[in-house]
Amino acid sequence: MSLARPAQRFEPTWESLRTHEVPEWYHDAKLGAIIHWTPSSVPAWAPIEGDLVSLARERGFDYYFAHNPYTEWYQNTIAIEGSPSALHHAQTYGAATPYTEFAPMFEAAMASWDPDAWASTLEAAGLRYVVFVTKHHDGYTLWPSRTPNPRLPGYHAPRDVVGELAAALRRRGIRMGLYYSGGLDWSLKHEVIRDIPSLFRCVGQGREYAAYVDAHWRELIEHYRPDILWGDIGYPAAGELERIFADYYNAVPEGLINDRFAQVLPDSMDPTEMVRQPTNEHYDFVTPEYSSFASATDYKWESTRGIGLGYGYNRTEGPETHASATELVRMVADVVSKNGNLLLGVGPMADGTIPAAQAGPLKGLGEWLKTNGQAIYGTRPWIVSESTTEDGIEVRFTRSAEAVYAILLGDPAGRSIVIPRLLLGDDATVAVVGQPGQIEWARLPAGTLLRFEGVPVGAPARALRISPAPVWRSHGS
Repeated sequence: MSLARPAQRFEPTWESLRTHEVPEWYHDAKLGAIIHWTPSSVPAWAPIEGDLVSLARERGFDYYFAHNPYTEWYQNTIAIEGSPSALHHAQTYGAATPYTEFAPMFEAAMASWDPDAWASTLEAAGLRYVVFVTKHHDGYTLWPSRTPNPRLPGYHAPRDVVGELAAALRRRGIRMGLYYSGGLDWSLKHEVIRDIPSLFRCVGQGREYAAYVDAHWRELIEHYRPDILWGDIGYPAAGELERIFADYYNAVPEGLINDRFAQVLPDSMDPTEMVRQPTNEHYDFVTPEYSSFASATDYKWESTRGIGLGYGYNRTEGPETHASATELVRMVADVVSKNGNLLLGVGPMADGTIPAAQAGPLKGLGEWLKTNGQAIYGTRPWIVSESTTEDGIEVRFTRSAEAVYAILLGDPAGRSIVIPRLLLGDDATVAVVGQPGQIEWARLPAGTLLRFEGVPVGAPARALRISPAPVWRSHGS
């Protein structure tokens, strides 16, 4: 009889916390959603000029903050004189109307929200975990905290949104992580953020604010046992992170923590690098935003992005600014091949409806995963992550214990392809996942030829199962 291994006990020191290992469930899950549902879903407005990385890189941060595509930043953007959002706000609601007036409108709309409808949609999309925004930068909380906002009484949801959603998701076997904005809280401190220096100045500090943030995280851990602690925009330097992290790991042995709890922020920041080189003392995975990695990493990461140009619902966006189902499928294949997970932003309307421009691509992604999930879930990176066929089709590779998967990000122009440098053994079999039987293949001097007679075309991506594992020929061998 074997005895169960006792759970590791963590001490509130960085040395102890750094011994934590990423749990297998997170390696296996591959796909999640992050849900932004705040009072900003009432105005639901932001200009549609491009995504965060493109705007900041091409026009500079001062332009980016004034033309912020994230609707959840509406409170800050309307405070920037002359910004498109400020002009829209003045014309629609009146320049003197404060952001806080959207809270009662949000609460009225929330009365019809059905958490099971969300859970059903997300389950059908093939998501294995969800990160829910419990408090964004506006300071509005989505659970009945025993530590209320000291300046805005009643500034919280009338329902326990966090608890209701967690229950609905977990009934379906979907894990629940929690996001909390630890660095920014505009209900308590709001210098208008126009550039990087003002962003850093707006990060809350001091013992009073640190105690407020610490108390909220302790409540969230105690009441909801989140599978992930997903912090954002740093953390007050006086906060008790070591103790909170240790208590969390001891309470949730399979939990994990992201990389955005930095208590010392860098002097400058580039959107493509700010989360690739975190200043945290400890984290389990890194979170590039609207970006990815060019090759597989030996550490775990999570690519996070909205289906559209931002995370929250934006009424000005349509299908043309949203990723299609085909694009989502190919994103998943690319990210997973490089040791990442994909965290997709879902932004419901104020009444909880998931807009069609988001729901449609999610449905298509789920349909593809029903057939091809074995090439994604539970896999690990292979010895190479990507290649290109001789006729220009991109390929991404994953592996399981039994096989290697070559995922074609497109349909062959003819009825055969050649993958250079891929060498199959004499006993190898190749099958198109979801199709009966096997396909013919032949060894060539340059690699492997695969024939597709009788295989339907038009799928977002085509996964090939190769068993036993092939060999990848290095240059010159």
